[in-house]
Amino acid sequence: MCTNYAAARRAQLFRHFGIEPPDSPWRDEVYKDYPAPIIRRAGDATHADVATFGMVPRKHIPPGVRVVDTMNARAETVGEMRSFSGAWKRQQLCLVPCDAFYEPNYENGKAVRWRINMASGEPFAIAGLWREWNECQDDKALSFTMLTVNSSEHPLMRRFHKPGDEKRSVVIVRPADYENWLTSRTMDEARSCPNLLPADLMHAEACPAPPRVQKSYAAAPKEDAEK
Repeated sequence: MCTNYAAARRAQLFRHFGIEPPDSPWRDEVYKDYPAPIIRRAGDATHADVATFGMVPRKHIPPGVRVVDTMNARAETVGEMRSFSGAWKRQQLCLVPCDAFYEPNYENGKAVRWRINMASGEPFAIAGLWREWNECQDDKALSFTMLTVNSSEHPLMRRFHKPGDEKRSVVIVRPADYENWLTSRTMDEARSCPNLLPADLMHAEACPAPPRVQKSYAAAPKEDAEK
């Protein structure tokens, strides 16, 4: 699973994905409830929007209801889970543009943060699912989750998460499959897409964690938005 990643920068959205960046800013490091860019279809066009990381943002969880993390959705059961089933049945699929994502490695006995990206150094996209929320008055807001699959047989991604836990990984979509993923018409068609990328196309190394900002939903400073 993935609960922290480095979002693609504005210039990368335009240069690598051919998408005009959205107006709203976002931070380089994305955690739960942070705003970040997603790429989705609207009619016959593909465009980028800013959405909240986590299918059910904390502010939409009623008081007294147990908080459940929804940053990731299991591809095998996404259509059965209340938080995701509606968006899955409506095929509200998206791409989450990334520069890297982070996972804990326990091979030395304690959690060490590792950075995973493409061996080529290019930005990439993770398969995601989005939904819309009614905000105050007539305002609308978006949120998203990343799809995951079992990675116990993957040479790289099986190295992460606690010993004894199921090994899972986000699904990196090949550029040649972007359009097929975004335009999937049926649940069966979409379910055939999530597959793990070969390990030789990926790169991973240990890296320190940056300082966390205090408010997960805080807007990015102007300098971050312009990168």
